[in-house]
Amino acid sequence: MTDRLTDSEIGARMADVPDWGREGDAISRTVRFDTFADGIDFICRVAPAADDADHHPDIDIRYRNVKVLLTSHDSGGITDRDFTMATKIDRLLEG
Repeated sequence: MTDRLTDSEIGARMADVPDWGREGDAISRTVRFDTFADGIDFICRVAPAADDADHHPDIDIRYRNVKVLLTSHDSGGITDRDFTMATKIDRLLEG
């Protein structure tokens, strides 16, 4: 289990992932893709990265919009693991 971050630590770390927002005890990002298939392809790229990190996001797909939500359930809130995974997801979107 990883220690939860304080509100001030979370605020500081949010600068590292500017496309993400805070939703209570989680961070989230919504991405709009050109097609539904592009959104599914993105999810298929996130899955192995999540398995490798042993940190799995909640994912919601609504046609071309994919929302990714990260929280550390075992810690009861936001931890460094969430920001590490958010950065990995951002890199998947860049490449």
